[in-house]
Amino acid sequence: MEWKPLILTLELAFATTLILLIVAIPVSYLMMHMRSRLKPFLETLISMPLVLPPTVLGFFFLIAFSPNNEFGMWIDKLIGIKLVFSFTGLVLASVIYSLPFMVNPILSGLNSLPDSISEASYLLGKSKRETLFKIQLPNIRSSILTGMVLSFAHTVGEFGVVLMIGGNIPGKTRVASIAIFDQVEAMNYHDAKMYSFILFSFTFAILLTVYLVNGNYLKKFWK
Repeated sequence: MEWKPLILTLELAFATTLILLIVAIPVSYLMMHMRSRLKPFLETLISMPLVLPPTVLGFFFLIAFSPNNEFGMWIDKLIGIKLVFSFTGLVLASVIYSLPFMVNPILSGLNSLPDSISEASYLLGKSKRETLFKIQLPNIRSSILTGMVLSFAHTVGEFGVVLMIGGNIPGKTRVASIAIFDQVEAMNYHDAKMYSFILFSFTFAILLTVYLVNGNYLKKFWK
């Protein structure tokens, strides 16, 4: 069994989660304070990956990022990056595909905070930025942790999107989910079982950790 697909999967998940954390905080803050009539449309666009078939989203990415498309050609000429059948394309597609898994928990956490917390901060002379990073975000640590874990686990389990935009290039875009599919097609059930068991165990462990931390079960256990 090759370990490269598993390593590539973890690299993709870590990169996607880190970028999403940077992107989702300002997006969630903007949506919380947004009063425009366009807000429902923005919420819909962000949540579309939750219900849209991955192959549909992957097909759109494939067309948009293709060097034969004006946008893909512009990206290639501007910064010299090819997004189709590349790890960079996988990361960008994964960020868009997993965006609701990071934004929704953070937005829910921010909306659950009483207005009195931010109002008190403003009365003490704190700016909106200081209030966000020093008051609001520390109070929704569990929501941020949930968003990070859900985004990470969702990226680990991606198949349709990464197959459409990245293809199946060994050592470059062949992640674990695609490797499992390859092994099943080749009737090599032993390696497919090993890949599946490792992904199952890893995903179970990180989700269990979130529930233990958010539910304070560890503190109760040690008491």
